[in-house]
Amino acid sequence: MSAIKVLSVAPEIFPLVKTGGLADVAGALPRALEAEDVHVATLVPGYPAVMAAIDRAEPVLKAPKLFGGEARVLRAYAGELDLFVLDAPHLFKRQGGPYVGPDGRDWPDNAQRFAALGQTAAQIGLGLAGNFQPDVVHAHDWQAGLAAAYLNYESRSRPGTVITIHNLAFQGQFPADVFPSLGLPPQAFHIDGVEYYGMVGYLKAGLLLSDRITTVSPTYAMEIRAPEAGMGLDGLLRARSGAITGILNGIDVDVWNPETDPLIAKNYTLETLAQRRVNKVALQEDFGLETDSDALLIGVVSRLSWQKGLDLLLANLDVLPRIGAQLVLLASGDPALEEGFRAAAAAQPGRVGAVIGYNERVAHQTQAGADALVIPSRFEPCGLTQLCAMRYGAIPIAARAGGLADTIIDANEMALASGVGSGLLFSPVTGEMLCAALERAARLWVQPEAWARLIENSMTTDVSWRRPAAAYAKLYRDLIAER
Repeated sequence: MSAIKVLSVAPEIFPLVKTGGLADVAGALPRALEAEDVHVATLVPGYPAVMAAIDRAEPVLKAPKLFGGEARVLRAYAGELDLFVLDAPHLFKRQGGPYVGPDGRDWPDNAQRFAALGQTAAQIGLGLAGNFQPDVVHAHDWQAGLAAAYLNYESRSRPGTVITIHNLAFQGQFPADVFPSLGLPPQAFHIDGVEYYGMVGYLKAGLLLSDRITTVSPTYAMEIRAPEAGMGLDGLLRARSGAITGILNGIDVDVWNPETDPLIAKNYTLETLAQRRVNKVALQEDFGLETDSDALLIGVVSRLSWQKGLDLLLANLDVLPRIGAQLVLLASGDPALEEGFRAAAAAQPGRVGAVIGYNERVAHQTQAGADALVIPSRFEPCGLTQLCAMRYGAIPIAARAGGLADTIIDANEMALASGVGSGLLFSPVTGEMLCAALERAARLWVQPEAWARLIENSMTTDVSWRRPAAAYAKLYRDLIAER
């Protein structure tokens, strides 16, 4: 069978531009798919960081009037990344984040910016950009959702289409008055097209009009078909149940490797685990905590949002002295939570440390130095933090939700007896149950043999892209065969 060609359409890609796990997936999955005889080229917006990272580039498509300005598509390379870059300065050459400006508000022209991404994906999908003719166009989240719409209303033969939901909570809904500018036929503004409760729904369009839908964990694929997690789209997703597949994310095990990681204080392996203590001391010193090897050092690397459940942790920090634990937090987001954790660090010096923001070195050092990582998410499509934690021997303490439930084996009594536990899960997601999970972790912490088994189980779990890549390759091949 000949190699499959896939056009991935992503609004961010690691290491060029990243706001969350989607970028990690977009950056790592193409490399893993090469082993499955699948070649991926990724279409990304020409943000300043992307343009600065390009090694070499060749113009392959011009768009003289793309939503109010001139644009071109570059076939480009950045390190190992094979890219199509939408070089549209009027849409993407600006200071700020990919989706929000310096004032923290959404860019007012996001509807046009990401319609341009979807429209360009369709043109590449139809073979209009050089000699690359993809068999599949694979869109990621709402920002790429219109790719399926543009292809669906095209009269020419089109490639297969897949959309991956990384977080159903973000849907890309815009007022109906943007529709005339999108260049879609009038019939597209319909319940069976891009219309969603009188608005234009970018994710809704992708979910309805793509041939296949994937989510980033099997449990999340089930959860979103119920009203509690369906975010208003559960009816559509139930109707399309036969098209939905849950495929777990992996992590780049070359980037996240405690044996070679240049960002941590001391490299180690499962066989040299005693050296991990150097990282614990370094982490305690980084956060101004007491250098106490006996304390259970709990880490957090997260966004501060309602989804992530860290308000529950903030409200129950009195559990820490009770169980002899310390906390380090690297996070940003909700201003009230940021201020709350700053105040907690000031109120409990030596026990609680908080760094507001994101720092790649500190993130790696937290995974390498913390004894446990707490992830109390109210919902979690997949989560990558727990996979990194397991790779580094930091025991995940997590809500039983989405991909957390799929990747962590709860160390309950029978799991401990069988020697298969790799973390601690709790539900429902309440402050009381979070405290109970932390107390359970503290009881295990003072049982060295049991804790060592948890570390061994975690560090020997395959969290790479090997199995997910094989599942995506099968999905592509099945789709191509059916078409």
